[in-house]
Amino acid sequence: MRLMIMAALAVSVLAANATAQTATTTPSGADLFGDRCSFCHLDGPGGQGPNLTGVVGRKAGSVADFGYSPALKASGLVWTPENLDKFLTDPGAMVPGAAMPIHVPDAATRQAIIGYLATKK
Repeated sequence: MRLMIMAALAVSVLAANATAQTATTTPSGADLFGDRCSFCHLDGPGGQGPNLTGVVGRKAGSVADFGYSPALKASGLVWTPENLDKFLTDPGAMVPGAAMPIHVPDAATRQAIIGYLATKK
């Protein structure tokens, strides 16, 4: 009987541990940026996409020495959190002719990435 109680207790502990380990946690904005954006965007010059340090509040198409699409250069946008959210949702819909092919359909993911970008001054 004691062995059965110990076995049941062990199974309960293992099940609780497995549940805790598989519980979904929201990745940080930095992690999401690393997973979804850093392939093209670096924390400095030299990436396929422009450097995004200081992007929040910056005029679109304004990083020196980066070859933006004519559409983005002419857009007149300022990268507010709201404009970044719209752009990340569907870049081509917001700026037809924009060269960025990546969409971020999940609103929580976009907000986390934008929040991270806001910290990069």
